[in-house]
Amino acid sequence: MIKTYSIIGLGKLGASMAAAIASRGFEVIGVDVNPRTIEAINTGHAPVQETNLEETIAANRQRIRATSDYRDAVLNSELTFVIVPTPSDERGAFSLKYAAATFREIGKALAEKDTYHVVVLTSTVLPGSTRFGLLPILEKESGKVCGHDFGLCYSPEFIALGSILHDFLHPDFTLVGQYAERDGAILEECYSQILPNKPPCQRMTLENAEIAKVSLNTFVTTKITFANMLADICERIPGGDVDVVTNAIGLDTRIGRRYLTGAIGYGGPCFPRDNVALGFIARELGTQATLAETTNLINRSLTHKIAARLRTVITDQSTVAILGLSYKPYSHVLDESQSVSLARMLIKDGVQVVGYDPLSREMSRNELPEQLDVLDSVGACLRKADVVVIATPDPAFRTLTAADFRGALRVTVMDCWRTLTHALSDKPNINYIPVGRAAENTFEATLKELWSNAA
Repeated sequence: MIKTYSIIGLGKLGASMAAAIASRGFEVIGVDVNPRTIEAINTGHAPVQETNLEETIAANRQRIRATSDYRDAVLNSELTFVIVPTPSDERGAFSLKYAAATFREIGKALAEKDTYHVVVLTSTVLPGSTRFGLLPILEKESGKVCGHDFGLCYSPEFIALGSILHDFLHPDFTLVGQYAERDGAILEECYSQILPNKPPCQRMTLENAEIAKVSLNTFVTTKITFANMLADICERIPGGDVDVVTNAIGLDTRIGRRYLTGAIGYGGPCFPRDNVALGFIARELGTQATLAETTNLINRSLTHKIAARLRTVITDQSTVAILGLSYKPYSHVLDESQSVSLARMLIKDGVQVVGYDPLSREMSRNELPEQLDVLDSVGACLRKADVVVIATPDPAFRTLTAADFRGALRVTVMDCWRTLTHALSDKPNINYIPVGRAAENTFEATLKELWSNAA
């Protein structure tokens, strides 16, 4: 049984993996190029913001150490996870430049190692990347043969920012792309020891695992976009309610309820780029991923629809408050945030915009529009605004009541997630707009005309 792991890359996922594995009683050596990250880990602190990460690292600090020395980490561990950035390039593909640099250092260390060591790529890559892009680097630098002298797997994680620790330790399944049967068997045994819920392990070729990872993400975004399409249609039907519809169809086991909530579009560092990448690899292989590309286009159009609806209630004197700036609750990440996109559109129109997020202090000001005034509390936003957008379903916004909006004589609240329906509906000083539910100007007349001759 493997007792010591090394993890290359101590960002959100890497640091969380290190903490999770250590919490299961194993030794972990982390490698990173950032001195501050290394110092944080070695002093028992989280190098990044993530739910429960600080506490988990502190509780297991005797089993975790960090270094910048690849050789130290590889020679003193039995299996290495590589979780470094694979950013999108100008083609829409995932760049291997950081992974390639990491594999060179690992290869050099493997040259000095006599025992069989398994290297596991966890970063998201496209089909062929591991076998044809990275494996040759390991063999060249080590002077050894994969499958004989060392092992190689591709095993991405299915996690969400804000719940990485939980998701890593309790996955629905583990995905193992293996160069050789021996490699997959070793990694499967590792997962059986690390993961308390003992999930099923799906072992396959490197390429099948690579396409499985990116295709799973694009399928989820398709489901989200389908729900958002339903929300738009339900708003136009008398009595329409997207939650009623999705609650019903989600009971069908072929569909399921998860990710079937009509709201604002998806964002984050993974979902948007995965659709683009799938389109890229399909074209390179002489075919098309039209569904993935269309999903991406529809998702990018949703913020424009929200902005267009807001323009009907905004005046020259209006101040718009956006509650929830990150791309999702429990995260300070702003990558592809629909809220930030909305703020940019409104600011470009000359609208005064204020914002709040429970993790505002951790957010990078460089990623936010200069003209966006980020305030310290929900109350500060509501006191300034006559138009409010609830952009994420953060628990901090679920407890708001009509009294919290009393600073304005009349306020419009656009609730993208319908979290305050019971609190704000039918209040005389609030124009409550729940996205995905029938508005006053439904298409009842259109429906009557469409079906009036049915008899």
